[in-house]
Amino acid sequence: MIQQIYPVPAHNFLYELNKDFHFAAAHYIADEEAGKCQYTHGHTYFVNVTIAGNTLDSTGFLINFKTIKDLIHNRFDHSTLNKDPAFLDAQGDYFPTTEVVARSIYDIIQGHLETLANKPVCLQVFLRETPTSYCIYRPKGGAER
Repeated sequence: MIQQIYPVPAHNFLYELNKDFHFAAAHYIADEEAGKCQYTHGHTYFVNVTIAGNTLDSTGFLINFKTIKDLIHNRFDHSTLNKDPAFLDAQGDYFPTTEVVARSIYDIIQGHLETLANKPVCLQVFLRETPTSYCIYRPKGGAER
């Protein structure tokens, strides 16, 4: 795992939890403008998810670290991202760019958090695609939830 200092989103929650993990996946961007990326290729994606909240659950967790990893790693590791419905756009095309993958990870994590009684929120997803390229996704409203 890359040791990394991540940008910290501003918030007023009592607890902030960060989980690092990685997954290996292939993808392609089905458009000539993508250059070499229009051809199938793979990455080892490094992910940091920031979750915050004011209330712990009955076991003392904001959310269990393992749950965060399982939601994403079990779904995407050793897959072709273009085959996952999370990356299907309105025209029926798959465009799993770094930005779209980061947003989709957020959607999956936040969807799960909304089912929890203590209602933590996902503040950001940091997704590194290569050693020199990454994206940060923060939902509009962020800590205002």
